[in-house]
Amino acid sequence: MKNSEIWIAFYTILVREIRRFTRIWPQTLLPPAITMSLYFAIFGNLIGDRIGEMGGFSYMQYIVPGLIMMSVITNSYSNVSSSFFSAKFQHSVQELLVSPTPNWVILLGYTLGGVARGLCVGLIVTLLSLFFTHMALESLFLTILVVCLTAVMFSLGGFVNAIYARSFDDVSIVPTFILTPLTYLGGVFYSIDLLPDFWQSVSLLNPVLYMVNAFRFGILGVSDINVYWALVIVCVFIVALFGFGLRLLNQGKGIRN
Repeated sequence: MKNSEIWIAFYTILVREIRRFTRIWPQTLLPPAITMSLYFAIFGNLIGDRIGEMGGFSYMQYIVPGLIMMSVITNSYSNVSSSFFSAKFQHSVQELLVSPTPNWVILLGYTLGGVARGLCVGLIVTLLSLFFTHMALESLFLTILVVCLTAVMFSLGGFVNAIYARSFDDVSIVPTFILTPLTYLGGVFYSIDLLPDFWQSVSLLNPVLYMVNAFRFGILGVSDINVYWALVIVCVFIVALFGFGLRLLNQGKGIRN
């Protein structure tokens, strides 16, 4: 394919993905906004006042970056996993695969579609948080970089999940039994300094901890871990997941059989 044709194919996939989640916004954008508002009201205002400060900030200010990142993670992941599996289920993905569109363009188009939804939800949650507390911003560049890299990483993870899934139940297994526990134990609601030494060491094995703390450092300037290590880890995961997803797509894993 010519470069212009590759660009048209990529643009078509990306626009279709964006139109898909914006068309059904009551199912994709509204629920996380309501859920995070409840988190802000209950954990931030009601319980947070009794907890006091954490990391030199009010509890509400401390958990806001984590909650924003949690919404980005879950929505970027679920967008790609549900969209690509639906294409498999409806057998429309075969039309895409037999076209001359390179597989890396297909993977990139679906991934950036998930990134678009993750960032859109993250922006909505950020705006909602301003109704509950004042937000500082230590580093705009780092904040945007971390949230974009995280959305890319979990969009790729959602793509791999969709390839292996054989039913809609399989699509929800990973978010329910892996993603949600990792997110809740990833320092969204607390600092790992509060944990005993053993559990601090265990927490360092959780990749979500690095993303949440890097994002929190970009907003508040505080972190439990080294931010540069967090960026390196996220980049390594992105490269590994992109290569793995592309290999599965080239093999036709879960599609041809």
